[in-house]
Amino acid sequence: MKKQRKREEIEEQYTWDLTTIFKDEESFLEELESAKSEIKKVEDFRGKITLSASHLLSYLQFSDTLERKLYKLFYYAHLKFDSDTTNANSQKLKGMIDNLLQEESELSSFVNPELFCIPYEKVEEYMEENEELRKYHHTLESFYRTYPHRLNEVEEHILSSLGNALSIPEETYECLTDADMKFGIIEDAEGNPVELTESNYTNYIRSSDRNVREAAFTRLFETYRTFKNTIAKTFAGHVDYLTSMAKIRKFNSSLEASLFYDKIDASIYNNLIETVHRHLPVLYKYYNLKKDILKLDELHLYDIYVDLVKETEKEYSFEEARKTVLEALQVLGEDYINTFKRAFEERWIDVYNNVGKRGGAYSSGFYDTNPFILLNYEGKLRDVSTLAHEGGHSMHTYLSCKNNPYHDSHYKIFVAEVASTVNELLLLKHLYKKETDDKQKLAILNEMLELFKSTIYRQTMFAEFEKKMHALKEQGEVLTNELLSKEYYALNKMYFGDGVVVDDLIAYEWERIPHFYYNFYVYKYAIGLASACYIVTNILNGKEGAKEEYLNFLKSGGSAYPEEELKIAGVDITKSEVIESAIQMFDEVIDEFETLYKKVYS
Repeated sequence: MKKQRKREEIEEQYTWDLTTIFKDEESFLEELESAKSEIKKVEDFRGKITLSASHLLSYLQFSDTLERKLYKLFYYAHLKFDSDTTNANSQKLKGMIDNLLQEESELSSFVNPELFCIPYEKVEEYMEENEELRKYHHTLESFYRTYPHRLNEVEEHILSSLGNALSIPEETYECLTDADMKFGIIEDAEGNPVELTESNYTNYIRSSDRNVREAAFTRLFETYRTFKNTIAKTFAGHVDYLTSMAKIRKFNSSLEASLFYDKIDASIYNNLIETVHRHLPVLYKYYNLKKDILKLDELHLYDIYVDLVKETEKEYSFEEARKTVLEALQVLGEDYINTFKRAFEERWIDVYNNVGKRGGAYSSGFYDTNPFILLNYEGKLRDVSTLAHEGGHSMHTYLSCKNNPYHDSHYKIFVAEVASTVNELLLLKHLYKKETDDKQKLAILNEMLELFKSTIYRQTMFAEFEKKMHALKEQGEVLTNELLSKEYYALNKMYFGDGVVVDDLIAYEWERIPHFYYNFYVYKYAIGLASACYIVTNILNGKEGAKEEYLNFLKSGGSAYPEEELKIAGVDITKSEVIESAIQMFDEVIDEFETLYKKVYS
């Protein structure tokens, strides 16, 4: 087993350069002290914000400046912490800025009620008379949309001060599942005892040894079953919080409340579920193919993550990954590529794993920082895909920030997965096209199949479960472990169909999905992939203007609502054809894989 290196043992070129934010911790602490003084100035605006167009503009400009100062501190501290979570000093820096952000939220709680003292019509008059204020049109219109759901100053202050307390269900869940839960020992393919963890579960559930897969599956979910009542309480507490907040803010449901800020109608959420339901036979077709190739009499849930082809020996150095990703994205144009090259040259990327480093991968940054990328690169095809994926996020952030004023630069999470998945699809299609080894081509197709299965179908199943549980709560049901497990098991039966043995223990899988604490988030993954498929198909088919439309979408930042921004890229998410374009691509890849597999192995 490869020994995990300490942070100081990683070569500098493979670590991100946070000195571009603050040259050292001393500079960070100086800015922190400055910010502590600055946030108190918000009191200077109390009672004055809406007196005139110039007063309103003055507050908005002050707010932007303060926010930029605070979030520059935030990103430095959090990135530093994530590179080594065991570092006590980094923990302290993170805690300091988190506390300051909470203090700022409480101090500024009077602002929204004060703004609502005047109608939006008056604000429109202010914008007519002040050209600078007019630049905040989308910000102000978005804010006043919330008017029917806002509370008075005292009530808003109370809710703001409860921010940390209301997040306790999620934090308790994270603490339990990340730190306290132990999954015991299983035997690996060589018969060696190994400790099962959430982080290595993926390796064992993909094992070519069926006994290892079954043992990992059984051990993991038997452990979750042991904690079923505790986790049911944390989940029910989170749902109770969201449904209660929806009522307090006069929404009809927690779903409506969660979609409101993206200006997404519930019909889009429901259409995703309904469209996927109509096309479940394509997923069944995939599982039947997997069952045949694996030569199994019965396909169990612990079999579905096994790759359809044995993992190839091919590995990619990080330098090879860089070259391959840049080649794949050439279709997006020279300007895009030249900017992406800076990520490597200017050390936006933290590449390798080290002791204490946060797991997984992400892109993180904002207006006054580089769009940094965290990886835990191991040289597999999936790692190359992850580089392309996170690079898509970072390019979206970069182009949004460079083409918009600060207040219009924050694109919504809703559209974030589009940019990342476009890159991922372009990479996989490029690799497949240039690959000459049929076995490696099968590995690439397998990667695409897993992307569609896990994103379009699995995330939609999660979205359906989340919607149903919130609805049951709003109907007066008590979300007990028994109810949650029963409903989750029923959904699995529907999504996997008669061709898969739906093992009883899957009833407890809802316990291990952290996204259920992210407020109706998972549907965005499915719609993001569907939108990306639509865009990639148009670009690769040479549709006139498709590339330019997509780049304009990336540059739009947060200057419009997600549905409007996607229309810039030629995507109408109100239509089923967008979801169906991804399902059609999935179906085509299934057929392509089956044909090539028979050619190679018959």
